[in-house]
Amino acid sequence: MVRRAEGGGMRRCRHRCPQRRLRAGGAGRGRVRPCDGGTVPHLLAPPGLPARGQRRLRPRFGDRTGGTTVKRSLVLAGGGMRVAWQAGVVRALAEEGLHFDHVDGTSGGILTAGMMLSGVSPADMCRNWSAVNVKDFGSALPLGDYVKGPWSLPAIGDAGGLLGKVFPALGINEGEIRRRAALPGAVEGTFNVVEFTEKRCHAIDARDVDAELLAAGMSLPIFLTPLRREGKVWTDAVWIRDANVAEALRRGADEVWLVWCIGNTGYWGDGPLEQYVHMIEMSAMGALLADFEAAGAAGRDFILHVVRPENPLPLDPEFYLNRIDADTLIAMGYRDARSYLKEMTAEGLPKDASCTAMAEPPAGIRFTERLRGEAGGQDVRLTVTVALPLDGSGAAAGLTGFLDHAPFGSRVFLAGGRVDVRGESVTYRASVHAGGAWHRLSLARVFHDDPGPDAWEDTRQARLTVGSLLDAPVTMGLADAAALIASVEPAGAHGPGERTGVVAKVVAGGLWEAFRRYGWA
Repeated sequence: MVRRAEGGGMRRCRHRCPQRRLRAGGAGRGRVRPCDGGTVPHLLAPPGLPARGQRRLRPRFGDRTGGTTVKRSLVLAGGGMRVAWQAGVVRALAEEGLHFDHVDGTSGGILTAGMMLSGVSPADMCRNWSAVNVKDFGSALPLGDYVKGPWSLPAIGDAGGLLGKVFPALGINEGEIRRRAALPGAVEGTFNVVEFTEKRCHAIDARDVDAELLAAGMSLPIFLTPLRREGKVWTDAVWIRDANVAEALRRGADEVWLVWCIGNTGYWGDGPLEQYVHMIEMSAMGALLADFEAAGAAGRDFILHVVRPENPLPLDPEFYLNRIDADTLIAMGYRDARSYLKEMTAEGLPKDASCTAMAEPPAGIRFTERLRGEAGGQDVRLTVTVALPLDGSGAAAGLTGFLDHAPFGSRVFLAGGRVDVRGESVTYRASVHAGGAWHRLSLARVFHDDPGPDAWEDTRQARLTVGSLLDAPVTMGLADAAALIASVEPAGAHGPGERTGVVAKVVAGGLWEAFRRYGWA
């Protein structure tokens, strides 16, 4: 079992940070369980849970009625820094009243699991992500390591930034995780980390985890150095698995909610980065399908729900280079969770590759708008991200975002967003959950037939309404307009030339020209 040392000395590790020792017995004992291979015996339904073919009681969200307990596991897959998206998913699931008896994190999903098991509320999870500096995800190695040259470089960086900056900013606290895990009736927690010398993935119980093991579980080879401890080498589990459904079933899960933001389309990209990502995608899906097949072979029935994006999320370099931010990813996660909750069935999804399948986005652009105003003496701030397809694609425009207004409490996110264009009017429509109820949100503006620089005046003026709660004019300042231009990104297209061309067109004619050019006017 893996714990902190009791009276053990301190030494330096490849993470370049103080290293805790293992207790006697080492890894692989106590509550540290292998999560690769040999899983079929663990998948057998424990006493009291229905076997294959038995009728299940389908409870309402959060319901524990009729003397029947439905055990739910939340399985948080990896996805790099983009797992900020998962915070929006968790926010939506919490609003719906879902409760989970077990939370499992792998790779980037360790961040979300770590926050939840540290007791961070869904609203604070979203708020904390907003304050994270993505440059802190890696920290530099000693200069001497870089002098060795690329073929002898241990990694691009180490996990010091995760340990010293990212974890504290997100509210991940190793002591609090262990303390809460030891309480009676606590939510069970597991974190998946690979031990390299045995080439085995371990599901480390929340009662036994420490910060360095959490960071090791996110130390992707090439990018971050592994954790070296007592002759063992701990690293990211991604090459063995990127989600541990098997552990959820071993712990008696009746329903598995899989939160998945790893790409799964038929697109094959060129270049080392995209193909490195493809290797992760293949490894992740291969392990997930193996879990499904093992469960089927063992006769282990369960209901599967999957929250995933409709289109693959932008890759980490786009996040690192500020071409997308945490707030936008969180809003996308909320939208995707709300979309699934609206369409889901009691039977869940089929346990095959279709459960995580995504579509490549239609060719078009993505941009972010920020508008501000005042109502009742309180600031109103609306941020929306629009995905606008090219003319003839046949796809609808996408809309995500969030609203900050003190009377509504914590930040509220947009669900079911869409774009309506009628003549010279463009209206963004969505639903928001505020004050315990749903309300219709609309942002309306009129574009006069006035191309060129003057078109930006129409772009900068709009009217925001939220049901009967709010009706106020909002405007886009010059800095916000400049930020809109800087935010324009091509979607469903590749290459710097296309991006430059799209930006030039938006600068020349404002948003109205973009809507007209891309077939919405």
